[in-house]
Amino acid sequence: MKKTSSISWILICLLSFTFIFPSLTAHANKNVYHIPLEDEVEKGLYAFLQRAFEEAVTADAKAIILEIHTPGGFTDAAEDIAKLMDNTPVEIIAFINSKAHSAGAFLALHADKIYMVPDGTMGAAAIIDSAGNAADEKANSAWITTMKVAAESSKRKPIYAQAMADKTVNLPELRAPEGKLLTLSASEALEVGYSEGTVKTLSDVLARIGLEDSEVISIEPTFAEKIARFITNPIVVTLLLTVASLGLMIELFSPGFGWPGLTALTAFAAFFFGHMVAGLAGYESVLIFVVGLILLVSELFVPGGIVGIIGGAFMIISLLFAGESVVHMAYSILIALFIAVMGMVVLMKFFGKNLHVFNKLILRDATTTEEGYVSNVNRIELLGKIGETITPLRPAGTVVVGNERIDVVSEGSYIDSKKKVEIIQVEGSRIVVREMKEGVEKI
Repeated sequence: MKKTSSISWILICLLSFTFIFPSLTAHANKNVYHIPLEDEVEKGLYAFLQRAFEEAVTADAKAIILEIHTPGGFTDAAEDIAKLMDNTPVEIIAFINSKAHSAGAFLALHADKIYMVPDGTMGAAAIIDSAGNAADEKANSAWITTMKVAAESSKRKPIYAQAMADKTVNLPELRAPEGKLLTLSASEALEVGYSEGTVKTLSDVLARIGLEDSEVISIEPTFAEKIARFITNPIVVTLLLTVASLGLMIELFSPGFGWPGLTALTAFAAFFFGHMVAGLAGYESVLIFVVGLILLVSELFVPGGIVGIIGGAFMIISLLFAGESVVHMAYSILIALFIAVMGMVVLMKFFGKNLHVFNKLILRDATTTEEGYVSNVNRIELLGKIGETITPLRPAGTVVVGNERIDVVSEGSYIDSKKKVEIIQVEGSRIVVREMKEGVEKI
């Protein structure tokens, strides 16, 4: 009887686990990852999103909520992020919480679904160059096509994506006449099928996709990733390289090691740190830079110049390949060097006397007459004196006047040794003599 009872209890427990365990597993896998996409779209953002998406995939998340609030950014970084989104097996929901302009609109179109807050906007995606002007026709045409493909990939009408990047598209029904880029409001996006709904909060998004009971896991950038995003901004890159170049110039032209060198090394270290965290630079770039720096410093001890040139070339090459783009880095390096040279000139000209560090670069003492210094003695008492050449004058040589040896020059003609000469001119250290004709005596 006891044996039968024990068997019954075992069967009941097994049946209970059969029904309970799947429900626990389902609940455990009902995770939603909330990831912010804020500020400018650049390579530093890509590194953060790559890590966050990998965590979501590893955790077998049910969905990723990508909360977008961005004015846009760099097209190459946006295209890399778009590929990352397309290759992520987890469903991605774009939650436009304010604005998704330019590259932000492009990324929203790569999401599986789009939801917008009532005052949210999406569009204004024309491409501009680094100077803030409209890009050339070739680049603009390629970007318009990219926007259209992004809309088609999410089964949305491409005409509206095209109008976001192309001023020539006329959409009077959306109050977007020719000559104006399209920017959709939340209601307009819903009307044209560029949004699945208008919501107020993240909870509303979860309710719309049937995951209101899910556990929301928020992923935020680490401190290092925030620093990397800041440092990889092209403006900050140029600023860092300018500071580093100026500090390096001052340090190389002044003896010892001081704060200019320390500032330069700090700026270079910040540059490489940010680009390594962002996944743009590797240890090989740092190694090449260090070798170049060592060669450049060695130039101070090895005359010739070739060692310094090779070292400088190594440093520039390492910087070029550590950046987001070789072309962009080339511009940044040129601008930084120009500003550093101009800054060096300005500092030495206007502030050199007041800055202690320039005391090592600029000669302060002046051997002026007021200070009692005389550059040379003007020996006018020698005028008319007769001497004898003890070396040939070609035209320079030496004569003896009395018991004194004097360096002189002839009027231009050759005078042999042991000839009588007369001092006819004295200009500081320059004493001019003339050969005396034989038989002529000076009175």
